Amino acid sequence: MLGALIGGWEIVLLIMALGLIPLCLAMFAFWIWMLVDCIKNESISGNEKVAWVLVIALTHLLGAIIYFFAGRQPRKLATQR
Repeated sequence: MLGALIGGWEIVLLIMALGLIPLCLAMFAFWIWMLVDCIKNESISGNEKVAWVLVIALTHLLGAIIYFFAGRQPRKLATQR
């Protein structure tokens, strides 16, 4: 029924668009997560933190991926007594 209303290419484009929307949302969420992680990470010093925030903010997904693999340091765990 839908094929009779619109052509074959429009269906393919619709399916591609519906698949790209969740992917774009996931990439945006990852970018925000890395930006917040960098800002809240206490193991990064002041100037280094500013540099990482600028890299992530200005290069978007590429900067977030670079930070995830190269700049993200393990958090210091609170010691329990």
